[in-house]
Amino acid sequence: MEIQQFTFNPYQENTYVISDQNGNCAIIDPGCYTQEEQARLRDFINSSGLKPVYLLNTHGHIDHMLGNDFVKKTFDIPFLTHEKVKGELDSVPGYASMMGLSVVPSPDPDQLVDEGDVIKVGDLELEVYFTPGHSPGHISFYHRKSKNLFSGDVLFQGSIGRVDLPGGSMEVLMESIFKKVVPLGDDVVVWPGHGPETSVGVEKKTNYFMLAYSQGSL
Repeated sequence: MEIQQFTFNPYQENTYVISDQNGNCAIIDPGCYTQEEQARLRDFINSSGLKPVYLLNTHGHIDHMLGNDFVKKTFDIPFLTHEKVKGELDSVPGYASMMGLSVVPSPDPDQLVDEGDVIKVGDLELEVYFTPGHSPGHISFYHRKSKNLFSGDVLFQGSIGRVDLPGGSMEVLMESIFKKVVPLGDDVVVWPGHGPETSVGVEKKTNYFMLAYSQGSL
């Protein structure tokens, strides 16, 4: 699996393009906001000879969906996400102006996915994990063969997703981390929605929130 990371919009959100050996690719959480950012994403895909197969959202917060409409219209591919993410996406236009952003509403999902589903992107198989807590409908995508997890805003290098937004819950988020992410193994590489990649093992040893929760002091 090839992974290309872009950092877009004022929130410095990570957008991922993942592809197989034949160039089939999926676009995860397109946060491209400006025309220049949209062009960077489009030109990379076109110049690399990639063939977009799916648009995927881990969740529906504004910084992760700003490019949904652009990607859908540019590449005409199915949009997959969790049922509860649709409600998150629908709420974005109502608060975008308070964030100082102008947003094109996201298209509705073409297909809903949930825990246990497998999304096939050419030769790649992405397992869907339901990982709420940062948002009610949050999902993560795991490529078992290469041990790469696209965790959205569940787990970051040295931190975790914020839980003070509507539908957020510290207890639910920590359950997602310890019941879904940690069992995947210490050597799993975590590609988060913000910041650099990390690993499950590193975060178990160094992440304040994980250590505090394990010790019952969070």
